[in-house]
Amino acid sequence: MKRILLVCLLLCIAALEGVAQETNAPSALQDDTLPALSKKELRKLKVARRNFHYNILGGPGYTPDFGFTIGGSALMTFRMNPKDTAQQRSVIPIAIAFMFEGGGINLFSKPQLFFKGDRFRIFGKFSYKNTKENFYGIGYPVNRDYIRSDTTSSYKYSGIQINPWFLFRLGKSNFFAGPQIDINYERLSDPARALYDPAATLDPNHSYLLDGGTESGYKVFSSGVGFLLTYDSRDVPANAYRGIYLDVRGMAYSKIIGSDRNFYRLEIDYRQYKEVGKRKVLAWTAQSKNVFGDVPLTQYSLTGTPFDLRGYYMGQYRDKSSHIVMAEYRQMINTDRSNWVKRMLHHLGFVVWGGCGFMGPTMGKIEGVLPNFGAGIRIEVQPRMNVRLDLGKNTVNNQTLFYFNITEAF
Repeated sequence: MKRILLVCLLLCIAALEGVAQETNAPSALQDDTLPALSKKELRKLKVARRNFHYNILGGPGYTPDFGFTIGGSALMTFRMNPKDTAQQRSVIPIAIAFMFEGGGINLFSKPQLFFKGDRFRIFGKFSYKNTKENFYGIGYPVNRDYIRSDTTSSYKYSGIQINPWFLFRLGKSNFFAGPQIDINYERLSDPARALYDPAATLDPNHSYLLDGGTESGYKVFSSGVGFLLTYDSRDVPANAYRGIYLDVRGMAYSKIIGSDRNFYRLEIDYRQYKEVGKRKVLAWTAQSKNVFGDVPLTQYSLTGTPFDLRGYYMGQYRDKSSHIVMAEYRQMINTDRSNWVKRMLHHLGFVVWGGCGFMGPTMGKIEGVLPNFGAGIRIEVQPRMNVRLDLGKNTVNNQTLFYFNITEAF
């Protein structure tokens, strides 16, 4: 694990010299001074004036859900109106990974696009996965004791998600509202025998079988429309130093618009950020995710993801209701950037966090508590845009898992 962490760190640092030059570049110079500039200074000026910036990283990696991988990530930022230097920079992070264990590919993006002086936004989640995954049943008692292995929990997953949301600023306030769309096609194949054979199952509730799963697999199409109401006073949404984010959203999946099932989703997401020093931030969040109705196995609320309680396998804990509370301290190293070493150090930082998850079959019934803590390294590849390497602890199952992602967890 230490070797994996070191490889990822070296790959990221190798891309930083250009970024350091970019952030130290002169912001503006009069045309009559240009003949006096050196070639290096002219290059810095050209980079500073460029609207589109990108970083591409690649190499070997590791994820707790998919094992050893090889892949890459790209972080692209730009302003929709290049002449408006006060406008938020739009962010498009893209990550792709190829799995050694069992084969497969995972492509994921969470763009943040800002239009018309931030009066209109398009955010969203877009993913394609063809990977080996695991199903641990439904509910805390089953999830806690279910054994993860090729013969008990594994299956082949193939799925695509298209989930854009459109946000309109309400007047001159920090409130945004708008619609969202969620389209999912998911197919499970090659299930482990314990999922479909009543004589071999570890799940006393037979969740996979009761929801229509067979020896051949399971598939479901979900399409829904919904509405969001958001308050957002964060200074930089992708990596906030100060401000509040409160998001309330509801989603209805209906056969009327092509969904295989009728079910509903309600989510509440509260986050707050307080700057406690130069590039030192205390962040905390409380989130609640709930589903109702004829919910497919793949659409239950998950407690523990790479974006909250890092340390729990994705999908290891699922039920109709999931809640988390957590706090994270983030600090970047501050140097005067007078030489190459100090410029590199200026792009490094660390985080520590602690939190707890709660889950149950309804919003008011809690059956399980999931404590969590961890620490990580941050590498700034563009101003206020970080790559993160995290180690998270699952105290229920005594697991320590490693994560390598772009942008902050929340």
